[in-house]
Amino acid sequence: MSGSITTSIRLDPELRRALEARAKKENRGKNWIISRALESYLKLDGWSELAAEADRQSRIAAEQATDDWTDDADLEQWK
Repeated sequence: MSGSITTSIRLDPELRRALEARAKKENRGKNWIISRALESYLKLDGWSELAAEADRQSRIAAEQATDDWTDDADLEQWK
């Protein structure tokens, strides 16, 4: 057994037709297309959480004095 499960979803008729047309055009199964779409959506959702955390940390860093790090930095290699 592959470890996958079967589930059902409801699609409106227009979305179902679009899915079937895409599957036929790409010579892929509807399941394959739905699985890839869901993977992409979940990945993007994870990226949005990551972006939100990066934004939060950037805001915290922006509140700190900007010259604190230069005291210990080796700036000669940047020239």
